[in-house]
Amino acid sequence: MRETKYSKGGDSGGLRQTTGKFEIPAEGGVSISVFFPCYNEQDNVGRTVEQALSVLPQLSSDYEVIIVDDGSTDATGQIADKIASRNSRVKVVHHQTNLGYGAALQSGFKAATKELVFYTDGDGQFDINELPPLLPLMDKADIVSCYRLNRQDSIFRKINAWCWTKLVCFLFGMKVRDIDCAFKLYKREIFNSIKLSSSGALIDAEILTKASHKGYSITQKGVHHYPRIAGSQTGAKPKVIFRAFKELFKLYKQIKLDT
Repeated sequence: MRETKYSKGGDSGGLRQTTGKFEIPAEGGVSISVFFPCYNEQDNVGRTVEQALSVLPQLSSDYEVIIVDDGSTDATGQIADKIASRNSRVKVVHHQTNLGYGAALQSGFKAATKELVFYTDGDGQFDINELPPLLPLMDKADIVSCYRLNRQDSIFRKINAWCWTKLVCFLFGMKVRDIDCAFKLYKREIFNSIKLSSSGALIDAEILTKASHKGYSITQKGVHHYPRIAGSQTGAKPKVIFRAFKELFKLYKQIKLDT
């Protein structure tokens, strides 16, 4: 079993420093799947995916982009299908109804076929140009779990996220700065070793907890967070929060039984 490691950068911003310029590995670069969970993101999904398609060819010749349409009631699904029809690197997973954020992530991980799997939300609040600096960190870690710099959310969401992260870390003995930051890079083999059950907001905590208990190593890096320019957030709804807490204590009992 590998030793579980949590690392933060040494500079004032909490960023891990890398030495020199990132160089693309030989023979076509990395093997990477990038996916976007989307729910009613018709005004964001197009530019978000197009940005990924401009960045990824610079990193690799072995890449794919996956759009997970989680039962959107707007034109997200149709836009996603149109993008896929124009580019063979893009595929779309459709949920007939809205199954929840965790279910969307699970579908993305199942659809991914490459050695590395990266995901970020389809709302455009992150810049995928910050993906390349994560790749060298995979030489010494199995997961890069990012944290938001200058988070562009309401004070309520910031307080809620801080309390949630502290609670999860306390319960499971982790040292992660931003549990739910939707900018993470994984080795795909992890998902052959853990079984996921959360279909809601607990999903990030479940993955990190189960992976760390299996001995997979986690490192961390700060990334910039930008205001949402279209669409609306759903994660702070009371029923979503209640469901996450319910699933959290169920996960806690499960982990305790397994240790």
